[in-house]
Amino acid sequence: MVLHPFDPITPGEITLAVRILEATFPGVQLRYKRIDLNEPIKKDVLPYIEAERLRRPLPPPPTRLLYVLFHRLDSGAFYKAILNADKRSIIYAKELPREVQGPIDTDEIIAIEELCMKHPAVLAEIEKLHLPAGVTVCNDPWMYGTDNENETRRLFQCFMYIVEVDHPQNNHYSVPCKFSPVFDGLTHELIRMDYLPGGGDFDVTTTQPWKPVKTIQYAHDLLDEPLRTDLKPYIVQQPEGPSYSVDGRSVYWQKWRFRIGFNIREGLILYNITYDNRNVLYRLAVSEMTVPYGDPRAPYHRKQAFDVGDTGFGVNANQLSLGCDCLGHIKYFDGYRNDSKGNPVLLKNVICMHEQDNGLQYKHTNYRSGDATVVRNRQLALQMICTVANYEYIFVYLFDQAGNVELEVRATGILSTVPFDNENGKTVPWGTNVGPGVMAPFHQHMFSLRIDPAIDGFKNTVYYEDSVPMPEDESNPYLVGYTTESTVMKNASWANTSVDRHRVFKIRNDSITNPVTYKPVAYKLQTAPSQMLLVNPKAIGHRRAEFATKPIWVTKYQDDELYAAGEFTNQSRRAEGVETWVQRKDNTENDDVVLWHTFGLTHNPRVEDFPVMPMERISVMLKPDGFFTKNPALDVPQSSQAFNKSTLHLEEKASACCAGSSAGTGKAKLYKRIE
Repeated sequence: MVLHPFDPITPGEITLAVRILEATFPGVQLRYKRIDLNEPIKKDVLPYIEAERLRRPLPPPPTRLLYVLFHRLDSGAFYKAILNADKRSIIYAKELPREVQGPIDTDEIIAIEELCMKHPAVLAEIEKLHLPAGVTVCNDPWMYGTDNENETRRLFQCFMYIVEVDHPQNNHYSVPCKFSPVFDGLTHELIRMDYLPGGGDFDVTTTQPWKPVKTIQYAHDLLDEPLRTDLKPYIVQQPEGPSYSVDGRSVYWQKWRFRIGFNIREGLILYNITYDNRNVLYRLAVSEMTVPYGDPRAPYHRKQAFDVGDTGFGVNANQLSLGCDCLGHIKYFDGYRNDSKGNPVLLKNVICMHEQDNGLQYKHTNYRSGDATVVRNRQLALQMICTVANYEYIFVYLFDQAGNVELEVRATGILSTVPFDNENGKTVPWGTNVGPGVMAPFHQHMFSLRIDPAIDGFKNTVYYEDSVPMPEDESNPYLVGYTTESTVMKNASWANTSVDRHRVFKIRNDSITNPVTYKPVAYKLQTAPSQMLLVNPKAIGHRRAEFATKPIWVTKYQDDELYAAGEFTNQSRRAEGVETWVQRKDNTENDDVVLWHTFGLTHNPRVEDFPVMPMERISVMLKPDGFFTKNPALDVPQSSQAFNKSTLHLEEKASACCAGSSAGTGKAKLYKRIE
């Protein structure tokens, strides 16, 4: 079977990678962290996808390369390898510096969790709690973070919780413990036992007998209050099937065409996005995210997850369920990962695709005649949900019929909590009390969306446009005029958003002029103005996440520059990402460019966010701006009752068609009387 260049890694390729490396390192036991498809070389794949777009004979696909991260278990050395899957050969395998830590894998987390619960020192601490019969303890292994430039060990910090209720959905985050062991991930040595502060200062105490508190639960059969009984079914049906078609991982919907990719690190990736056979985007994916916590006390000062680089969205992607995660007529896509021994692991139904209604696309009522044109906004949604220990992140790419592409991100799940003696009205300025003996620290969720544009071609220019008042002169005698000022980002650099100036970032193709506007064809980025990273610039956590200090970065395309905080984030000392690449000052005018947008949530928890958090939503959108010569959704059929088959409540009577509008009736009669 000939694979498309953007097809995800197959089980056979995972097995092939293991065979090649075992032959390269005979007699050495290897522990595999990541086996995945290496992104195809762009210059090699462009002729293939252009022939595909233009429906011409396809050239041979470019070489499929595989990317492997692994440890030698004899020496503990960490390696990166690139393999040629077509020739079944190794291109290189290089040992990485000792300070580089690879991402966390599923088997590793399970092993550390089990090690923690069996270790004598941990058992001794649990014994000091004097827990009643039936009450146990569990732990969450966390990426260690960084506070020491000289630390080269692979470390995990285990946060401990009391399990008061024997139930598969017990909320152990409601009862955190005050001790936290640190383990070496390779040697499994206990490095030390950290004791956590329990008050509003930095003081710690040794483990004391537990004072029972009532756990705050979210599972429905553990709630004290009854469930609502007045919610009736909401059924989404498409009796004639969906409006999309799928060929492998190639999707056709309305005038859109694109390919659905998937890897262990980023999870859902969209490739080769075209509209009405015109190029729009080469690649679109969430490149990185970081979650720094604002509790200043040790060891919480190190809590800073990089959920893409440290663990991976693909690894943590949920198996999605009909009627729960997605409604309507659903198409699922699978993925694969490897386990630590190099065996393929199927990730079933990790991406769902469906159509949905999003209200009106446009409407106008002619007030003279009372006639209305009404078109509803049908969207195609592609969704992935990732569970990263306590948090859930929901990523949805939305395509509509007017040429828009939106990324919607929702955060839900359970807050990361810490023990806190909050009797007698105690509080802290960096967190919120969410229950007896439990506090949720302030934190941020900072995302980086990597946009690799192809606006009618693969040489583009990024610029920003500000709306400004006209000067007080003869051209503006009534002082009401305003115009726009454009600034081209000619070289790799960064820029800020500006609500005061209504700053809009646009991607244009300087070689193609719109025949109506006489300006280059373009798409604009509807940014999500967000507070940037709050970590002090002197802190290591700031240097590790410099992508999150600016909302906009523009770089010249390089094949190996995919991740905003660099290739390796786990226990990193500083990033080697966008903040490094812009220093080259590469030309980015009329060139192959990449636009990176940082956006996020500053989450100062509410008590209403516990024990499980109602979703927080944020979105960004790419919208055509001079790409078309008129509204591209004009050819979407008129909405009508005959098509949509809505129903009325009780005895009300329905009109036959949406085209008539009572809103215009009065003026229509008046207009006729005047005639």
